[in-house]
Amino acid sequence: MNEDWTGCKNVLIIRADNMGDLLMSTPAIRAVKETLGCKISVLTSSMGASIANLIAEIDDVIICDLPWVKTNVNLSTIDYFKLIADLKKRDFDGAVIFTVYSQNPLPSVMLAYLAEIPHRLAYCRENPYLLLTTWVAEKEPYTFVRHQVRRDLDLVAQINCLTSNEHLSLQTNDLRWKDILTIFTQIGVDPTKPLIILHAGVSEIKREYSFERWVETGNLLKQNFKCQLLLTGSSSEKNLTDKLSLAIGENSFSLAGMLNLEEFITLIKHVSLVISVNTSTIHIAAATETPILVLYALTNPQHTPWKAKGEILPFNIPKSLQSKNEVVKYVNEHLFHHELSSPSPINILESAKRILMKSSVEYTPELIVSFPAELKTIGKFSWLPASD
Repeated sequence: MNEDWTGCKNVLIIRADNMGDLLMSTPAIRAVKETLGCKISVLTSSMGASIANLIAEIDDVIICDLPWVKTNVNLSTIDYFKLIADLKKRDFDGAVIFTVYSQNPLPSVMLAYLAEIPHRLAYCRENPYLLLTTWVAEKEPYTFVRHQVRRDLDLVAQINCLTSNEHLSLQTNDLRWKDILTIFTQIGVDPTKPLIILHAGVSEIKREYSFERWVETGNLLKQNFKCQLLLTGSSSEKNLTDKLSLAIGENSFSLAGMLNLEEFITLIKHVSLVISVNTSTIHIAAATETPILVLYALTNPQHTPWKAKGEILPFNIPKSLQSKNEVVKYVNEHLFHHELSSPSPINILESAKRILMKSSVEYTPELIVSFPAELKTIGKFSWLPASD
């Protein structure tokens, strides 16, 4: 029998990862808000917080870089107990903890428990006993693997929270387009020509697509589409985009560090195509309904663009860079044991042609694999292995 959350009007969502992770949780957050008619506060990382204010369903943001999530911040034990005291003071009546299947939810659950939040919901592999009031047994990835969005929606469905709108939530500000046009004027971009984003920067080297192949890809795109290439990234990636622009040459422009987040989102909304490694950029493109071509390093099968237009070119990561997490290792051995080489620039060009001619299939995988079956998709996003 499902726990009764109908009286919960002040709910805490714990999603302590990055921007893309929080974006993928937005349909489930919407389900909670619509069903319960409640205030939603989100506890997230400093990275996740940067986009939280652009998500309409979120009423309040609590920022903390927790030590059990990848971070460069060292949280002291004093800070940790201050956070618990703050959560307790806010008088939440429910807490929902979103995780990927390879994460242990219990540190986050313990936060909610110590803050005396009476209703606590999460997936958990082991028996949490009193730490969770609604325990949903963790079956991924040993029985099946779902898309992250579907995983989160299925979790809140356990407390009867549903929504008819399962798209990602992200507010855009078209007034920012004027600011972008000013930047274009300064650096020589002609906004009347087709614009394609190349997003090469990675947070982890294992997701990287080689510099030389980016350059070759850029030149092929220019030759075939008579377009201008916008090389985007954070300020820390400016050196990379500057070098790419110099190597690709005419009609390629380095924009790393020149746009704030709202401007970046607005830019994505206005371009013809985004070509990117698997990072938060692909989830922003999905949320803005911009066509996307993903060079998808197979680090996590759950995190493809959701309800997106475009194609995926998946490739294996080197064994030396694969995760030491035993759950992830299991997935690599059973799901991604086929050799998929890095896509060639010709592969990328062919995919781009299909997308821009609107002949690519629009897919979103909800159930990605059901063991012991081989790699397959059920739902709506195309996986296109690269050909040599």
